[in-house]
Amino acid sequence: MNYSQTRTRNTVNSAEVLSVSGVTSITRARAPLAMLLATLLMPAAASAQQADGERLFRQRCGACHSLEPGQNRAGPHLSDVIGRKAGSIEGARYSAALRESDIVWDSQSLDTFLTAPRQMVPGTQMTVGVPNAAQRAAIITYLEGAGAQ
Repeated sequence: MNYSQTRTRNTVNSAEVLSVSGVTSITRARAPLAMLLATLLMPAAASAQQADGERLFRQRCGACHSLEPGQNRAGPHLSDVIGRKAGSIEGARYSAALRESDIVWDSQSLDTFLTAPRQMVPGTQMTVGVPNAAQRAAIITYLEGAGAQ
């Protein structure tokens, strides 16, 4: 096999790989540039979602919830909520239904709860949901980062 045959085979294989990943328009020479740009833009997108989440948390959740440990309001503080068992904050007012649930908060359980609190936990005192999926995702991203502050 000579050089041109090898090069053709490699080009075909590269095209097949790119085609499988659904990126047929990116040539082999542009793929590294595309990866670099994606890597550079991801933190900016996450940062924007974090900022949106903070704004939405203040607007939608802040009247009833704080992010300061020990600062319970009508609802419990949400500092370090990820990984915490529902209904477990000392001194917070919970419904019996939430206290007795086996929920441990993660992004999926928060998403389900925020979509329709009373469907997930009938009898919960939380009546306000966040029907918009993008807003829920931003709030959850913000809460995931809030425990690290």
